[in-house]
Amino acid sequence: MSEFSKKARLAFVVSHPIQYYAPIYQHLTRRDDVDIKVFFTWHAGRFAVHDRGFGKSFAWDIPLTNGYEFELVPNISSEPGTHRFFGLRNPKLVEHVLAWAPDAVHLTGWAWSSNLKLMHALCGSNVKLMFRGDSHLLDDHQTGPRWWAKHELLKRIYRWPTVFLVTGRANRNYYRAFGVDDDRLIPCPHSIDVARFAARGFEEEAQRWRAELGISPYHVVVLFAGKFERKKRPLELMRALQEIAPVNCVGVMVGDGPLKTEVDGIAAERPDMFRVLPFQNQSRMPIVYRLGDLFVLPSAYGETWGLAVNEAMASERAVLVSDKVGCAEDVVDAHSGRIYRSNQPDALETALKELITDKRKLAEMGRAAGVQSWRFDTTVVAQTIAETVAGMKSR
Repeated sequence: MSEFSKKARLAFVVSHPIQYYAPIYQHLTRRDDVDIKVFFTWHAGRFAVHDRGFGKSFAWDIPLTNGYEFELVPNISSEPGTHRFFGLRNPKLVEHVLAWAPDAVHLTGWAWSSNLKLMHALCGSNVKLMFRGDSHLLDDHQTGPRWWAKHELLKRIYRWPTVFLVTGRANRNYYRAFGVDDDRLIPCPHSIDVARFAARGFEEEAQRWRAELGISPYHVVVLFAGKFERKKRPLELMRALQEIAPVNCVGVMVGDGPLKTEVDGIAAERPDMFRVLPFQNQSRMPIVYRLGDLFVLPSAYGETWGLAVNEAMASERAVLVSDKVGCAEDVVDAHSGRIYRSNQPDALETALKELITDKRKLAEMGRAAGVQSWRFDTTVVAQTIAETVAGMKSR
């Protein structure tokens, strides 16, 4: 067998099983042109983990390690996790990865001790480095000594990868700002398993749930689903609905987090307008999105992509997002939703007023969103990754 007829070997290095990545690994494993193995550096999803955003410990209730080969690399950190630089300390990571003899390594993120050491070890080696991150500059003030130091550090670090998998326009502009040439930037958007959210049968269950919540078929439901934390602005969304006081509208707030008491307090003031539901696990999310007619993600900062927007669209729901959400320019258009400027007073209220006046129009936008969501399916990303590693192997 000639060298070029062999399968390309691709190692993935990531902290832990992630619901958005597992379907990509499963798709790639079924291909006949690539072999993959995943190396986890924190945990392998076999126990409940404390989530700082939700403020609770849980394990996802869908299988995330089935259908592909993986290995958990020992982590010696005194406080393991992705919340700090030394939360990922795996002294044997480079050794374990190279022992598998990959042609290329797909690495997610640089800002942990193990990841940075692996990037440096691969620099100048025969193993290609495929880097994936979703950072953007939508929140950054690109001036001052802190920006200069960050700029100089990342210019140096970003010389090491062979290619970068670019999630979208904001992410592309970020890499360009640190001197990465366009010929190393490969379009590869964030994705979800669209088929899981688009499956039929969820609408009826959502309608029954709405009825149990005292929501009539004539109400327009504005949905927030996620962490109740400052950056996602759930309180601002609730206050905006209070301000415009639509008689035909109900706000459904699904989640948990540091702002739970405040969310409950506002809802208690207007029980006719708000329903608050607890954190829902992954198997329930296709039903959760269908509780709403309009999904809103009003984040003010720190929203590198916003995969909940992909999920809502795959569930055939119109979306409203702020311009600080990383996916906004790539995913949302006038057919499927709206983008509002977060720094403009009353912009959220104005957008809500426009959208909630016509339930039939929202349904039409939702159908358009469902069609558009397939552009960001895991099959598209798996194909891009397979083609990219094949191209690097042939160099």
